Order: sequence, then structure tokens, then C-alpha cells
Amino acid sequence: MPGKKQKGSAAKTQKTKHVSGYRRSEYMEQKVFRKGGIDVGFLTVVIVLLVLGLLMVFSASYPSANYNFGDGLYFIRRQAIWALIGVAAMIFTIRFDYRMYKKLAVPIALVTLFLLAAVFLFPAVKGARRWIGFGSFSFQPSEMAKIAVIIYFAAGLSNTKEKIRDIRILARYWGMLLIVLGLLILEPHFSVCLIIGFVAVIMLLVAGARVRHFAVASLVAVPVVIAVATRASYRMDRLRVFWDPFIDKQGDGWQIIQSLYAIGSGGIFGLGFGNSRQKYMYVSEPQNDFIFAIVCEELGMVGAFVIIALFGILIWRGIKIAMNAPDAFGSLLVTGIISLIGVQTFLNIAVVTKMIPTTGISLPFFSAGGSSLVFLMAAMGMVLNVSRFKTQIVDIR
Repeated sequence: MPGKKQKGSAAKTQKTKHVSGYRRSEYMEQKVFRKGGIDVGFLTVVIVLLVLGLLMVFSASYPSANYNFGDGLYFIRRQAIWALIGVAAMIFTIRFDYRMYKKLAVPIALVTLFLLAAVFLFPAVKGARRWIGFGSFSFQPSEMAKIAVIIYFAAGLSNTKEKIRDIRILARYWGMLLIVLGLLILEPHFSVCLIIGFVAVIMLLVAGARVRHFAVASLVAVPVVIAVATRASYRMDRLRVFWDPFIDKQGDGWQIIQSLYAIGSGGIFGLGFGNSRQKYMYVSEPQNDFIFAIVCEELGMVGAFVIIALFGILIWRGIKIAMNAPDAFGSLLVTGIISLIGVQTFLNIAVVTKMIPTTGISLPFFSAGGSSLVFLMAAMGMVLNVSRFKTQIVDIR
């Protein structure tokens, strides 16, 4: 009997040591955030695209700026100022810990909704209420809405995790999205609705939402989108001339016809930088939504493919940053921003090349516009900030 008691006591001691060892292993090792250098490749592509965009705004805008304002440098001067502000915004967001956005997601969303509603207090410009203006300063809250929705979705989805597979949880995000899209439709700003809608769907799917839930929702969403798109007569005119621009070549078909002429006349190697002919009052406001047509005319197919490749590299580097992000929020934040770049670039090029009906979608880094460029550069800083953080298992004994 004494032997059995001793044996049992030894077994208990051994178990205690095992448990003690397990606890020591658990508490002696800890996952920590380490801050390092930014993704230099991503930053390099951002700077190259920004410089190329400024050069093309200068080339594309000179004739129309000279004709309308008596100053050929009118647009490029303003764009350069906005670019400097954008670089400053990027430097700030590179240094600002991205994890703070998760805490600020709801306040940012509320401020954005307030600004989207505030546009209706200001006069309409060209039939739309999209701007908040004070003197010579104007600001488009819709550009802020793109980033705000991404931050809000990333913050919520990083907490929701696998619960997003529940249709009731998914419906909450749809509800938030419908409020934002509803305000944008009232402006109206249908193109931004498309962009935000696509980005939101991508983020929800990446977070683990069920595809079949979107299939069911599309049975309601598609008819609503068609009804909204066809409600306004000018959208019906755009759909009509999409099939055959030459039925109204002096009216609604003019822009796309001139865009296709510009692309075709560029050939393989282009007419040379600054030598576009279509920018001389043929392509309307060539420094904005149809600047890619001028790119094709001046730099040719080769130059256009180089720029598309740069966007591809930017997206690829962004995906790598998202995959290596230290937490779910950082991964989803980068996913949303990179999706925004990809969707907006694709839709702009699709419009310019007549793949889809004409709608006002700017080309990131290239199209002239202050609000869009500043928020774009700030978003690039957010991605670079995420790239600075890595997780590391350290022994704290």
C-alpha cells in the first residue's frame, strides 16, 4: 500500500510539472506588433503614377484652360497644389497608427453622413448637388464617403468575423450601405454609388459572407438599380447612344466618338507627349474623366499598357500588404482601398473605351480634381502604414 501511495504521488507531481510547463510556455511567449519600414515598392508606384498624372493633366488641359480661362496653366497649377496637399496627407496617414481608425470608424461615418446631407444646402452645379463650397474652395463629400465606408466596414467585419455568414448580421451592413447610396442618388452621383457598391461587396465576400445571400439580394437590387438608372432622361440617352454613338454624334454621342478617335489615332507608339489633336476642344474637358483617351493618343498602346501595368503592380503590392497585415482590421482596410483603386480604374477605362455606357468616373492619380486626389493620397498612406506593422512572437522571460 505504501508503494501505491508513493506511485500516485509521483504521478501527481509529474502532472503538476506538465501543467506548470504549459503555463510557462503560454505566458513566456507573446505576440507583439513590431513597427518597421514601409513597402518601398508600393510607395514607388504611387509616386510614379502621381508624377505621370500631373504630366498628363498639364498636357491634356492646356488648350481648354487657355480657351476658357486665358491661362494654359490654370488646371495644372491647381492640380499641383492639390498634389502637394495630398502628399502631406499621405505623410500624415503613414505616421498615424492605422489601428486608431477602428476606434474612430463610427464618428467618421457619422460626419460623412452629415456632410452628404449638407450638400443639399448649397446651390446645384450643372444640375447636381455634390459640392460643399466656400468662396473658391469646394469639396466633394462623396470622395470622403468612399474611404469612410471602407473604414466602417473594416472595423465592423474585423469584429464580426464568421458571424457575417448569418444573413441577419449581413443585413446590418446592407442597411448602412443603403443609407449612403440613398444620399448619393439624391445628389445625384450614380457613378460613386456603383464604385462604393462594388467595393462593399468585395469586402463582404472577402470577410466570409455567403455568395448565395448576395444572389438572393440581387433579385431585389438589380431591378432597383435598373429603375434608378432609367428614371433620369439623361441616363436613358446615354444608354441609347452607347449602342450607337453616331445616332446623335453632335450631342450625347460626341464625347465617346471623340474618345475613340483619340485612342485610334494614337496607334502603337502615340503621337508624342503634348501632340494630341483631340484635346483641342474635341474631347470635352479632357483633363477629367476622359484623360485616358489623351494618354492613348499621345503615348499610344505601349504607353497605355505601361500605365495599366503600373496600376496592376500597385494592386498586386496592395494585396500582398493585405495578406501580411498583422490583424483582420488592417487586412480588410487595405483590401477595401485596393479594391477601390481597382474598381475605379477598370470602370474609367471601360467608359473611355466604350465597354460600358458613359458615366462620370475619374481615373485615379490622373483625372484633375482636388478632393479625389487628396483622399486618394491619404488612402495610400493608410496602406503604407499597415505595411509598417508586423507581428512577431517574442520570449518575455
